[in-house]
Amino acid sequence: MDPQKKLKDLEKWAETFAKKPVGGGAAVKIAAGAGLALCLANSFFTVEGGHKAVVFNCISGLGTKVYTPGINFKLPFIEWPYIYDCRTRPSEISSASGSRDLQMVDLTLRVLYRPGNDLPSLYRTLGTNYAQRLLPSVGNEVMKSVLAQYNVSELLTRRQDVSAEISHHLVDRCKHFNVVVEDVAIVHLTFGREYSSAVEAKQVAQQQAERARFLVDQAKQEKKSKIVLAEGEAESARLIGDAVKKNPGFMRLRQIEAAREIASVLSTGKNRVMLDTESLLINVNNC
Repeated sequence: MDPQKKLKDLEKWAETFAKKPVGGGAAVKIAAGAGLALCLANSFFTVEGGHKAVVFNCISGLGTKVYTPGINFKLPFIEWPYIYDCRTRPSEISSASGSRDLQMVDLTLRVLYRPGNDLPSLYRTLGTNYAQRLLPSVGNEVMKSVLAQYNVSELLTRRQDVSAEISHHLVDRCKHFNVVVEDVAIVHLTFGREYSSAVEAKQVAQQQAERARFLVDQAKQEKKSKIVLAEGEAESARLIGDAVKKNPGFMRLRQIEAAREIASVLSTGKNRVMLDTESLLINVNNC
């Protein structure tokens, strides 16, 4: 509790007591009892689980003892406890840095940290809000120095190496300030607008090149198929010519087959059609 508030409450109680008609001996006893109760109330403080405390003495300064969870004694109105949460807590650090190939990179880290064992030293250097004072400044410096050693493409392909190197440097730097960093992870990684546009344009160009390659292959296949078809037709014409030369009745056989196909098609229709032998490619006089 705040000792200044306790003193004000005691002064108000004394003023109220002075206005009451009480005998001298009784008044001294009541004042002594009230003072003793007030001193006892300010002689103890509680440290909760997962916390530790250091005590500042207004006469001798900050003590070296670290108080563990439980009820602890202190000198009333002379000593004040400062309690630290020693459990692991997360914090996010963001930084816009330049890569080795001069591209802007937005990087966000998730850092798990807790205070070290030397709480008196931590209080002397950074106070109780040590995380807000230390992590943003040290984290930005470490991220800028590490990202400057990698190209943008390497930040994607070697993400684990980048995270491990940042973690190594950050743990080493925070150790000098008596802050323990237990884990570091990259949670967000984006690149500048210019680089994103260049990557998108490159992907479009690659897709267009793949399509052009496909069209070329398709044209080659069509050319080969036409050549094979033409060769087949030429071979067929040659064979038909040889058959006609060897047997003149071959042409009459083809005419009869054509007439049969024409008659088959016309027979399936609803209309009646009268055809002569000339229309059916069969000339009886030539038989």
